[in-house]
Amino acid sequence: MELYDVMRTTFAAREFTDDALPDDVLWRIFDNARFAPSGGNRQGAHITVVRDADVRRQLAELGTVTARRYFAQVAAGENPWNSVHPSAVPQDVIDSTEVPDTFTAPIVNAPVVLVVTVDLGVVASVDQDLDRVGLATGASIYPLIWNILLAARNEGYGGTMTTMAIAQEDRLRRLLGIPDTHAVAAVVPLGKPTRQLTKLRRRPVPEFVTVGRFDGPELKG
Repeated sequence: MELYDVMRTTFAAREFTDDALPDDVLWRIFDNARFAPSGGNRQGAHITVVRDADVRRQLAELGTVTARRYFAQVAAGENPWNSVHPSAVPQDVIDSTEVPDTFTAPIVNAPVVLVVTVDLGVVASVDQDLDRVGLATGASIYPLIWNILLAARNEGYGGTMTTMAIAQEDRLRRLLGIPDTHAVAAVVPLGKPTRQLTKLRRRPVPEFVTVGRFDGPELKG
């Protein structure tokens, strides 16, 4: 596929067929995705490939714990897990919130789930002293994850980047033997999508690109 076609059609695939994702295809995906940039080219990423159905189910359950708050906040009209606007939803409401099966299905049903971590001992967290949630460390891991999704699309597969299980990182460590120096960046189910979207809805460029200043004029095409 042409590069721009891949970029414009790589969507968040959450429904998969029963088709397997063979090791040779997975290898090819990683072999091309590995050229993603990382801070200082330190390449601190690690990918744990999970095929075992029971472990996939446990990964889905870890995400469900976090998702209860997510769906409770959505029902209350809040932006879920937002670091600027704290939640006013009571804990008992969160605890009683049902999580739809469609939320866990991608991880339970995908033939392969990737747990992607990054070694905090080699990344530059230059925003660690700012009074906000840290983001800079992600520059050394999320390009790789996105490259994986682009490469999967090129191979006729797809997936989505999920983060709900991160809130249960200690349990994830015990489940998969992840060392304390590694932070979990994403849980990524991969498989053959049941359908392939070819037209994605995204904001047009003038809505989020300005020239010179944040409040400057929009970029013209």
